Amino acid sequence: MADYDVVILGAGTAGHSVAALAAALGLRVALVADGAAPESRIALPALAAAARRAALLRDARRFGLGAPAPTVEWDGVRAHVRGAVAALAPDHAPARFRAMGIEVIEGRGYFAAPDAVEAGGRRLRFRRCLLAGGGVPALPHLPGLDSVPCLTEATIHDLAVPPAHLLVLGGGEAAPGLAQAHARLGCRVTLVEPDGLAAGHEPELADGLRRALRRDGVSLREGVAPAWARATGTGVMLGLEGGEALEGSHLLAAGARAPALAGLDLAAAGIEATPRGIATDRGLRALGNRRVWAAGPLADAGDGQGGEAAEAAQVMTLARGMLFHLPARFDPATVPRLLGTDPMLAQVGLTEAAARAAGHDGLRLLRWPLAETDRAVAENGGAENGGAESGGAGGGAAGGLVKLVATPKGRLLGAGLLAPEAGEMAGLFAALLGRRLPLGALAGLALPWPVFTEAARRAAGEFYAPRLLSPLSRRLVGLLRYLP
Repeated sequence: MADYDVVILGAGTAGHSVAALAAALGLRVALVADGAAPESRIALPALAAAARRAALLRDARRFGLGAPAPTVEWDGVRAHVRGAVAALAPDHAPARFRAMGIEVIEGRGYFAAPDAVEAGGRRLRFRRCLLAGGGVPALPHLPGLDSVPCLTEATIHDLAVPPAHLLVLGGGEAAPGLAQAHARLGCRVTLVEPDGLAAGHEPELADGLRRALRRDGVSLREGVAPAWARATGTGVMLGLEGGEALEGSHLLAAGARAPALAGLDLAAAGIEATPRGIATDRGLRALGNRRVWAAGPLADAGDGQGGEAAEAAQVMTLARGMLFHLPARFDPATVPRLLGTDPMLAQVGLTEAAARAAGHDGLRLLRWPLAETDRAVAENGGAENGGAESGGAGGGAAGGLVKLVATPKGRLLGAGLLAPEAGEMAGLFAALLGRRLPLGALAGLALPWPVFTEAARRAAGEFYAPRLLSPLSRRLVGLLRYLP
């Protein structure tokens, strides 16, 4: 007989949400917390917020404000980041879940049988199990890297002094944001992106982000792979294919995160795995064991994309399939993918290249620049005051762009956004994709004024402009003018 209705391994966002929901429904729940801190993910947005303030101060004279150049107090920046992490810590504390009637077992768990896990020196038999742990930094296989102090997304915020020259080895979603934030805070930064900046996003939007990073002082090396690393007397040296060698004070590996599967003993439960994570069906149920589900970085359904947004979207799928035994399907195409830069770069659904590769014919490509919104005019004050090429935090609005990819009948396939706070706008497109609404739903949307989202509405309206102004429409209006 099962000891628990639901056992959850891992302290990811999806795991916490499902644990709380299952307990509220009266199920017996055990949560095996592995010591990971989901709230630490807020560290990068907190650092980026401090860096944005520094950029705004440098840009103040463009608005007629006499402000001195900012002095970065590193201890104060670190205190701000730690404060943001600490503010979220109570939401994930074991005491909160124990108060809900959930048994919390601190430590790591692993499978002992298809219907049991070992954790805290106990065997926990379950009816259903959710694997909801996080990912781990995937360090590249470089000659000499094992002898070099190498920072990760988790340890970069522990530096007691700012890095004099930070070498960022990218490939993950956090790399551009970390590079830009440190550059804005006065550090010299070189970003190495072996696959090119913002791979998987629209190239024309990546061009705009590239200009923004360079304006902030980030030196870019794209399309070239690292070849070796070694320690020096003052820091680290990173060799690139082709012969170039970069010397810096610190090395940050910010590549794609790998699923943390080590130690779970998936074979004991008959669970299949791929290099991308636990193999699941579209309902996030593990292949090989129908008692088990997987979410977040551990599941291969989302290919590791989307981060927190993907986990939040997976909760509803898990609730339907795992708790209520209803048909459920997780669609990663509806999850926004966001680079936490300024301006932000977001992608929802298919890019133009991905849509063509998927066999979509007759694509409608719709664009609208943010510079042609009233909000951008208010933020930038016209080209004579800086416009699209202005530095600091103000240039992102003028250089931003909305690009929509749609079918000939007006069904949205994908949206790319380069805009300040593009993440706020991306939710509109996620709703359109998820509910399969036509572009007319966005073109006719009532918006407050002035907002950057006006660019999204204008882009959608471009789909209908040729029909509205067609010769047939002109003749029809000409006839209707005689009606009272």
